[in-house]
Amino acid sequence: MTTAEAAPIKGLASVEAAIVRACRDARRDRSSVTLVAVSKTFDAEAITPVIAAGQRVFGENRVQEAQRKWPELIAAHPGIVLHLIGPLQSNKAKDAVALFDAIHSVDRVSLCEALAKEIDRQNRRPALFVQINTGEEPQKAGVVPADADDFIARCRDTYGLTISGLMCIPPVDEAPAPHFALTAKIARRNGLEQLSMGMSADFAVAIALGATHVRVGSAIFGTR
Repeated sequence: MTTAEAAPIKGLASVEAAIVRACRDARRDRSSVTLVAVSKTFDAEAITPVIAAGQRVFGENRVQEAQRKWPELIAAHPGIVLHLIGPLQSNKAKDAVALFDAIHSVDRVSLCEALAKEIDRQNRRPALFVQINTGEEPQKAGVVPADADDFIARCRDTYGLTISGLMCIPPVDEAPAPHFALTAKIARRNGLEQLSMGMSADFAVAIALGATHVRVGSAIFGTR
């Protein structure tokens, strides 16, 4: 095994150990947290050793990048679960529904319309997460907290979408805990059990505050 192949395996083991510790500290079962290994920008050569080490859930930011590398990997490795964690253009909804098992970035009416159409047409139902812009950052996608309840209701009642949970990305210059806590609060009052929160630098905090999915890339694959 080359050094390049060994590094992500070591990273995966380290992240797994940290998740176990965080779950223990939070008095949660390890099975209650899904590790989404964020493989964006990494090619199949970097991803294959991580699959061989037992990881099966991966996250990608862009539909077109995922289309280039994942169909062959999925065919070769049964049981892969693929999450789209980046922004989704409405005109890419068809491809996203066809390829991904979960979409973390539902955030606007036009996308709801496109997803509802493709879910019905393809009879394929990826898990859907509404993205909450907890910091109300104008440059960032997501529904602002004040609009979250109405948007979730509209997803369900107007477009017939089954919403599995919420996702957030806290501002980089703020403590993440209040943003995770706010997202969890919105989820509870809307009857949502899944929370996509936490990345390489803060996933332990997210687990303490209820994350069910943590999106970890650099701590596994290294810097991009």
